[in-house]
Amino acid sequence: MSAAGPPQGANCAPAFGGSAAAEWVNEAASVGVHMIAIDIAAADKVFPNGVRALEPVTLGVREGEFATIVGPSGCGKSTLLRMVAGLLPPSGGRVRLWPGASVSDREPARRLAFVFQSATLMAWADVERNVRLPLDLGHARVTDAARASERVERALALVGLEDFRRAYPRELSGGMQMRASIARALVTEPSLLLMDEPFGALDEITRARLDRELSELGAREALTILFVTYSIYEAVFLSTRVFVMSPRPGRIIDEVVIDEPHPRTDAFRVSPAFAQHCARLSAMLASAMENETESASS
Repeated sequence: MSAAGPPQGANCAPAFGGSAAAEWVNEAASVGVHMIAIDIAAADKVFPNGVRALEPVTLGVREGEFATIVGPSGCGKSTLLRMVAGLLPPSGGRVRLWPGASVSDREPARRLAFVFQSATLMAWADVERNVRLPLDLGHARVTDAARASERVERALALVGLEDFRRAYPRELSGGMQMRASIARALVTEPSLLLMDEPFGALDEITRARLDRELSELGAREALTILFVTYSIYEAVFLSTRVFVMSPRPGRIIDEVVIDEPHPRTDAFRVSPAFAQHCARLSAMLASAMENETESASS
């Protein structure tokens, strides 16, 4: 099932920070069992040292969406993503995956994969072994060697690394290392892909190419993707919806629907619609930063 954005007829959904989000999530969940992939309700985060990273956040992501969280550095984007992954518990509220599915069908930990900011590849292992690692560790319940090899082959093909299976990380460019990291995530055949600024350290040309390839991959594989970035341009290019966060303690201050067909192409980057969406997001973030400065000085 593929879904892209809020109910038909809505040009822009309401800001997701409270009751509007909860109502939309409940309405969508009632339409179909697998409509909602991520359901976050008033989830906040306070670390043991007393630092409040997140104000209560409420948002929903539907299956088949490419949703992006954008905001200034240090606003809690990565913290929120780790809460979705189950790597960090919320201090309050709740985070649920596939809330409408039965427990046996859900298996959240086995249906999601996480791509970190750096490739985090094993330096002593070649690309094929790095990609195979989740299967060797027992994830995805693949015990048959032939089936595991098939999955590795498919993951390598999806990211265009078939000819580099015997290469070591030190022999790869930064972009190719990130492709290997994405292949390692895809080898588990996830339904949900969480990506934490995976292309942030790459040059603009490589980043633009990988953004385009990721858009194609997400559309072809019908993945649900929650992506984190500080780049307005990347967020607009990739997303069906963009959640805008305030400075720390982070909260969702607005949401923008990018109602353009997937997969995205380079022609979209130079279109008037792209420029308009970027200008709108830029204004939102600038306003949030100004409000934060005024609050701090008052």
